[in-house]
Amino acid sequence: MSSILMVLSAARTWSQRDGSQRPTGFWAEEFVVPHRLLTEAGVDVTIATPGGRTPVVDQVSLELSVNGGDEAKVADFRAYLEQSAGLLESPVRLEDVDPADYDGVLTPGGHGPMQDLAVNPDIARVLAALLPDPTKVVASLCHGQASFLAAGDPDGAWLFKGRRMTSFTDDEERQVGLADNAPWLLEERLRGAGAEFESGPAWGSYVVVDGNLVTGQNPESGRATAEAILKELAARR
Repeated sequence: MSSILMVLSAARTWSQRDGSQRPTGFWAEEFVVPHRLLTEAGVDVTIATPGGRTPVVDQVSLELSVNGGDEAKVADFRAYLEQSAGLLESPVRLEDVDPADYDGVLTPGGHGPMQDLAVNPDIARVLAALLPDPTKVVASLCHGQASFLAAGDPDGAWLFKGRRMTSFTDDEERQVGLADNAPWLLEERLRGAGAEFESGPAWGSYVVVDGNLVTGQNPESGRATAEAILKELAARR
């Protein structure tokens, strides 16, 4: 059985450029869709957070307006979150994780990772152990790629420099009205650090696979990201 470490943000607020604190957390769809698909495929998924703190869902991600007005979709997310409450309430401490215990890592988004995972030394440690190992899979979705910014290599360079990837785009951030007050924009930071950045049309599913690195652009990319993870895990068994 393959094993994946799913690292969720434990942030509850996102510090804005003007000093205000915007409520945040993990994005419902980005947890629910990959977690369900991976576990149904027989993957052992372990949830970890910084400090082992209970992660919270970004309540915006459960609003009808960001889910195409689909009441059934939102109800499904709520039901899965309730079903997963025990797992979410008792995550593993990221500080205690041994990367060797896992076949890969997945960091879902929501704006939370921009607050805590982007500067977290333990996600950096996990990524530094797994990305250079071709038998492992490193995956991230939407704003989860903020976690990549924490990772340097032993020479002090960025671990992901020159790797092909995508993430939530700056255009998508502008479209949701959050770019102007954001302390920084993810696509801009990834490009500036040396990523070979790619993207598809705003809000459409788009996934980039670069060797053992799998990245999805936005919440709509959750299923395709999980499917790519399963494919890459199978290729490395």
